[in-house]
Amino acid sequence: MKWTVETLNDVVDAELASLPADMLARFVYITELIEDFGLERVREPHIKHVRGPLWEMRLKGRDGFSRALYVTAIGRRVVVVRVFIKKTEATPDREIKLALSRAKELKQ
Repeated sequence: MKWTVETLNDVVDAELASLPADMLARFVYITELIEDFGLERVREPHIKHVRGPLWEMRLKGRDGFSRALYVTAIGRRVVVVRVFIKKTEATPDREIKLALSRAKELKQ
């Protein structure tokens, strides 16, 4: 069974659509790596563990960096729960808390 990548809801879709074109292209590239080769074979610099069940896709563009925070779900699914443009070196704690809060929706 292959891995699939999806977004949690329309809010996440809108966050993704607001990214600059080069960062969106990078998201598509990482998504294709996961779907073609399997999540277990994709590593840094493309993805990195954040905290608990939360991981990040690392998106770099001409204007800076953005992140697509995701969790894994039953059925070999990668579910993106938050997308944002980074303004600091470290991933802000408020972004992590928001992503973890959204991830709880999967368990309901």
